[in-house]
Amino acid sequence: MSDIVFRRMDDRVGELAVRRLDPEADAPVVHAWVTHPKAVFWMMQDADVARVAKEYREIVEHPHRDAFLGLVNGRPAFLAESYDPARVELAGRYDAEEGDVGMHFLCAPAQTPIHGFTLAVISTVMELLFADPATRRVVVEPDVRNTAVHALNAAVGFEVLGTVAKPEKEALLSVCTRERFLAATRKAMP
Repeated sequence: MSDIVFRRMDDRVGELAVRRLDPEADAPVVHAWVTHPKAVFWMMQDADVARVAKEYREIVEHPHRDAFLGLVNGRPAFLAESYDPARVELAGRYDAEEGDVGMHFLCAPAQTPIHGFTLAVISTVMELLFADPATRRVVVEPDVRNTAVHALNAAVGFEVLGTVAKPEKEALLSVCTRERFLAATRKAMP
């Protein structure tokens, strides 16, 4: 398994840590998450473990993409992906800027929901991405029907630019600068 690349504490949730995803070792746990009914927007409902491993092997081996496994208090609890939106996912579909980083995240299904958990996860992923000084904006393109994630994105400072047609969905293109994220989450500027 990979070493921890980022960690932070959250008052409600505890310690959140992120490590690079190991496609083979992590495939069974990620499979359970991406095939869960709540993960319908990941479009992997019918995937088997081998397909999940293959998909994530392709992501981590890609020069413009990466995948991470998030831990909460030492236990696997979320998935995050980063990508260069000017080269993959959104290439040619929006006005890319220097320092743009694309992001996807997914929380593991919870038997007992914890208030503030998803907000803690997206905040952790955003802090991970903004820890790189080259990151100027985080770019997301969730399905237009995914209203829950739209509200969450707004809560951490994302600004909606509009819709964009992708082969698999109609997406709500949104961006978040470091300053908007810090203001939305009331963090002091570094």
